[in-house]
Amino acid sequence: MEWGEEAFAKAERENKPVLLDIGAVWCHWCHVMDRESYENPATAELINEHFVAVKVDRDERPDVDTRYQAAVSAISGQGGWPLTAFLTAEGKPFFGGTYFPPDDRYGRPGFPRVLMTMAEAYAQRRDEVMETAGSVMRAIEHNESFSGRGGVLNDSLVKKLTESVERQFDERNGGFGSQPKFPHPGAIDLLIDAAGRGDERARVVAETTLRRMAAGGIYDQLAGGFHRYSVDERWIVPHFEKMAYDNSELLKNYAHAYATFGDEEFARVARDILRWMDEWLSDRELGGFYASQDADDSLDDDGDYFTWTRAEVEEVLEREEFLVAEALYNLRAVGDMHHNPQKCVLHVSPVGGATVEQIAKVLKMNIERVRELASSAKKKMYAARLKRKTPYVDKTVYTGWNGMCISAYVQAGRLLAMPEAVAFAVKSLDRVLNEAWGPHGLAHVVAYGEGVASRAGVAGVLEDYAFVANAALDMWEATGEMIYFNAAREIADTMLARFCDAEQGDAMSRGFFDTEKDKGGIGALSAQRKPLQDAPTPAGNSVAAMALLRLAALTGEDFYETRAKDTLETFAGIVEHFGLYAASYGLALGRAVSGTTMICVIGEDARAEGLEAAALRPFAATTSVVRVRDMSALPSALADTLPYLPGIDSSVAVVCRGKSCLPPVGTVEELNQLFAMGS
Repeated sequence: MEWGEEAFAKAERENKPVLLDIGAVWCHWCHVMDRESYENPATAELINEHFVAVKVDRDERPDVDTRYQAAVSAISGQGGWPLTAFLTAEGKPFFGGTYFPPDDRYGRPGFPRVLMTMAEAYAQRRDEVMETAGSVMRAIEHNESFSGRGGVLNDSLVKKLTESVERQFDERNGGFGSQPKFPHPGAIDLLIDAAGRGDERARVVAETTLRRMAAGGIYDQLAGGFHRYSVDERWIVPHFEKMAYDNSELLKNYAHAYATFGDEEFARVARDILRWMDEWLSDRELGGFYASQDADDSLDDDGDYFTWTRAEVEEVLEREEFLVAEALYNLRAVGDMHHNPQKCVLHVSPVGGATVEQIAKVLKMNIERVRELASSAKKKMYAARLKRKTPYVDKTVYTGWNGMCISAYVQAGRLLAMPEAVAFAVKSLDRVLNEAWGPHGLAHVVAYGEGVASRAGVAGVLEDYAFVANAALDMWEATGEMIYFNAAREIADTMLARFCDAEQGDAMSRGFFDTEKDKGGIGALSAQRKPLQDAPTPAGNSVAAMALLRLAALTGEDFYETRAKDTLETFAGIVEHFGLYAASYGLALGRAVSGTTMICVIGEDARAEGLEAAALRPFAATTSVVRVRDMSALPSALADTLPYLPGIDSSVAVVCRGKSCLPPVGTVEELNQLFAMGS
C-alpha cells in the first residue's frame, strides 16, 4: 500500500504491525531485495498474513524517508536503502535495518526469520514493542532538535568551516576522506569561493579534487555526467546510478572553477555535464529535468552498460584508435570489476591512463593525430554503447531538484557563454511555476514519469521552496524579467509563513522546519526537523537563508535579512562540528557577514556582454550579477540605489553595496580595477 491513513487504519483494524519498505528507482540493492524477498511467493504470504505492507519511494516522500532513516539508525547504528522498518499501527518504529537476505548469510539474519520474530514480538510482547517504539521516537525528536545551540555570526566561523573541509582532503587522490568517496559539491563551492579571495590552500584542494574526479570512473568518459559516488578512494569504480542533484551541483562546481581559475578543462567538463543532462535527463519538449538514471538494466547487470572489456573495444575501433583508447582509458586484461575481472571502468590520467603527450611519444605519432584518434574512438565507443540495453531513466520531475538544475543551467550558461542553456532553464522554470506553484503552495512533484499513474498530490517540502526561490532569483539576474523576481518573493513569503519556526512572534523566528509546521502526521512524521546537514543535497535551512539574504538586498526589507540571520544564528553554536556537511551553511554565512555585492550591467550590446562576463569572474558567493535591460522594472531597493544616469548612451556596469553605488564604468579594465581595489 501507499503511505497514508488507509494503510495505518488497516493495521489498527487488523491488529497488525506495519512493514515499511523505503527504496528508490535507482537503488540496486532495493531491486535485489524486491526479487529475492518481496517477489517470493512464500515470503509474500508471510508478509500478507502478519503485516500491513507499505512501500515508499524516498525521492517522492523525503519527509518519510528522513525520519525513518533516523529511526533505523537509532536502532541499528546505520541507515541506507533499502530501508526496512517495523512500525506499530500508530506508525512508531520498533525495529529496522537495511537489506535483509532471503536466508541467513553475510552475517545477517534471513528476512523470513526477521519477519516471524517481529510478528511474534508484536503479538506476544506488545508492552516491550511499545516501550522500544517510544524510546526510538524520543531519539528521533532529540536528534532533530537544535534548541539552545545558537551562536554569533562572524568571518571566523566561515574560516573554521573552510579549514574543516581542507583538513579532510585526500592529498593523494583528491576529494575528502577515504572509501566510499562522495563528491561533496557544496564543500567544493565553499573552497572555490575562498580561493577567489586568495586562499591558496583552498585553491589546491578544489582544483585537485575536480581534476581527479573528472579523470576517474565516477565521471562518464563517453557520455558526460557523474555517477553518484565511488566505492574506492581513487574515484575509479563508481556506483553507476546518476542523479539530477549530483550533476546539477557538480555542473556549478566546474563552471565556477572555470570562472575562478580560468582552466579550459573545467569548462570542457561543465559542457559535457550539460551534454549528458540535455540528452538523458531533460524533457526537451515541455521543459524540466528528470530525476535519475539507474545503475544497471537488470539484476544480472552490475555496471555492464558503462564498462568495457578489451575485446569489446577492439570490436568497434580501428587498430590505431584502439591503441590510443587502450592507453588513454587504461584498458587492461584484468580490469576493475569484481564480478567480471575482464570489465574495465574507463578512466584517464592522472588516475591511471596515459596523457596524450605520452601516448604520442610511445606510438610515435604527432600529438594532433593522437587527439584525432582519441576523438573518433570516443564517438565510436559511445555509439556502440548506445546499442546496449539502456538503464532506466526515472522521468519523474521533482520540484526541488528542478530548482537545483535550473540554477545550474543559468549559472553555467552565463559563465560558458551558452545562451541555449539559459533558454532551456527558462522553459523549465516556466513549467515548474505553471504546474507546481499556485494558491496551494508548491507541490513536491511537477509530473510523474512514464507508466506511473498520477497520484494524490504530495505537498512541497522546505527544499522545494528554497531551491525554486533561488532558481527564480538566478533567472531574474540573468534575464531581468520581473516575473521571476516576483515569483521568488511570493515563494519565499509562503516559505516563511508555512515553514519558519516563529517563537514568541514574528520577530523571533528561529530557523525552518523541513515540512509545514504544526502539520503533524503519522508516526515519526510528527517529529519536527530543522535540516542543517548537506546530505546529499544542500540543507534546506542554509538554502532558505541564502534566498532571504538575496531578497533583502533587492527589496530593502529588513525582515528578510533578520529571518535569514536568525536562521543562521540558530545553528552557529554547533555547525562547525558538521564540517564537510555544512558547506552550504558556510556559503550563506559568508553572505550574511560580508553583505551582498550587486554588479548591475546595463545595456544590450557586445560591450554589455563583455562587462557581464568580467563581472561573473571569479565566482563569489556574496556577489550577484544582474543584467538590467529595463530601468523602469526593478526591485524597489535596487531602483532606489541605482543612480540616475543622465547622458550615458552606452553600456555600463555599476557596483553597489548596501544602499550606495560606485560611479558607473564602461570597460572591462575599469571594472577589474574596482575589483582589485576591493570594492
